[in-house]
Amino acid sequence: MESKKAVLIIGAGDATGGAIAKRFAREGYIACVTRRSADKLAPLVEEIRAAGGEAHGFGSDARKEEEMVALVQKIETEIAPIEVAVFNIGANVRFPITETTARVYFKVWEMACFGGFLMGREVAKAMLPRGRGTIIFTGATASLRGRDGYAAFAGAKHGLRALAQSMARELWPKGIHVAHPVIDGAIDTDFIRTTFPERYATKEQGGVVNPDHIADLYWHLHQQPRDAWTHETEIRPWMEQW
Repeated sequence: MESKKAVLIIGAGDATGGAIAKRFAREGYIACVTRRSADKLAPLVEEIRAAGGEAHGFGSDARKEEEMVALVQKIETEIAPIEVAVFNIGANVRFPITETTARVYFKVWEMACFGGFLMGREVAKAMLPRGRGTIIFTGATASLRGRDGYAAFAGAKHGLRALAQSMARELWPKGIHVAHPVIDGAIDTDFIRTTFPERYATKEQGGVVNPDHIADLYWHLHQQPRDAWTHETEIRPWMEQW
């Protein structure tokens, strides 16, 4: 009988993170999903269980070192070894530079970059003795270039990309696949539907990214053989201006 394996998704929202959890659960992985409010995870956990999978929801603040340490330890000791870990916190906000307070800048960095460091460090500690595992950091357009109004978000996502690169150089030789897929485009979410209705109207023409297709990419990254690993890849709708 094959040993149980867990996938940890930090920031399992209603779109991308949830789709990733469901994709890996269909493959037999125990989905361990987190949000700051555990109550918001109930529909996702119930959906995975109703489909025959196993899932556990955790209320956890990715910015708090003690909470991340305890979360990884709990999963490793009480549920299953973490074979895959995904950092999927967004923190996308827009402010003119003169209106970007120190509090806003720091909080965006904490959520989108520092939290990734904490997750990456803790799961690496668990994976290294086993000599295997996959760590994925979700990137965005802001990971590659800044835009007006996105100083805080771009700074955080650039930092997360640097973290992923550094970890890849260190951990690839030790059997751990670190990847940084860049999602360059609007994702099919309620936020896009209500905030950018003109863009959302292109959904039927393939102008909005389907979260299930992102999840397929993440599964593919995890399945790659060691002689052909991908570190950074980009996914965008055909109509995206890049």
